Order: sequence, then structure tokens, then C-alpha cells
Amino acid sequence: MTTLDNRPNTALLVVDVQNAVVEDGYERDAVVAKIGGLVGRARREGVPVVWVQHSDEELVRGSEEWRIVGELDQEDTEPVVEKSYGDSFEDTDLEKVLAERGVGRLVVVGAETDACIRSTLHGAIVRGYDATLVGDAHTTMDKTEWGGIAPELVIAHTNLYWRHQAAPGRKGGTVMTEDVDFSG
Repeated sequence: MTTLDNRPNTALLVVDVQNAVVEDGYERDAVVAKIGGLVGRARREGVPVVWVQHSDEELVRGSEEWRIVGELDQEDTEPVVEKSYGDSFEDTDLEKVLAERGVGRLVVVGAETDACIRSTLHGAIVRGYDATLVGDAHTTMDKTEWGGIAPELVIAHTNLYWRHQAAPGRKGGTVMTEDVDFSG
């Protein structure tokens, strides 16, 4: 349904599953395990896996905190998109990476729900992609001490509102890991 011409393929977009980003993530181990399972399944089904890594003055490129968590194994042939903004498309080569692979539909997992995940989902749909959020494969840290709501509520709310997201010729959607369909 994407509005992008000649882009029939799906990619698994793994956003910011980096040591410092998910260290205090809600249900971190379970989420990382689900992401790992989806990465393996995508590879078996010939679906491109695209990794996104954030860096800024607090998350220094090349540092241990910046690295993808040890439980996930990036393959050398899989593209890595480096970013400095919440939206994984903003000032990156993500669009080029996806275009080269004929991708018009994204399955999105990672962190943080209330920052880079939301920004990337919205960025995708605005740019013409279909974007499916995997509801049990994203996480965020507890920000209640700064006035935020509990992480489980952030995740539940994001899953709810993205389930019904749409734009002309494009659609969002939320599915659980066991219901991910890479064929579209």
C-alpha cells in the first residue's frame, strides 16, 4: 500500500538497541530477545535487516555505551545507519539504503518508545512508507521522576495509537512478535 513506486519489499528496522539506550529499558531482556528472534527470522526469510545507531555528545560514537547490545549480532552485510536526531530518516542515508533494497514497508523495533521509535514511525509514514510497530519489541526507560508516565503506559499508549495510524496511501499498525508478517 506504500506510496513509493517500485518498492514492494519489507525491511526490519532495528532502532537504537545500544548498550546505554536500553540499559534501563522496561523489560529489557525480554524485548532484546524478541528483537533477536525477529532478526533471525528476517534473515531466514531473506528480509533486509537495517540497523540504526544514535550518537550525540552523551552517546559517543565508538564507545561501549554506543555499541549495539551484545545479545544481538549484526552481520557485516547488513547496513548500519548512524543518526543524531530522533527520526532515523533525518539527516541520514536511511532513505538511500531502503531505496537500494526496494523497501516500501518497515517493521520497526527498538528504543526508546517515546523518542526515537515514535519519531521514526512518523518520519516513515510522512515519507511514504507503511510502518508497522512490533508492540512487544520496543522499550523505554522510566521517566516518572521528570514528570513522565510509567514506561509500561508509554508502551501501551504508543501501541494503541499506532495501531490505527494511517495517511493517504499509507498505513501504520501494531502487531505482536508472533504476528509479524514480513510478506506484507
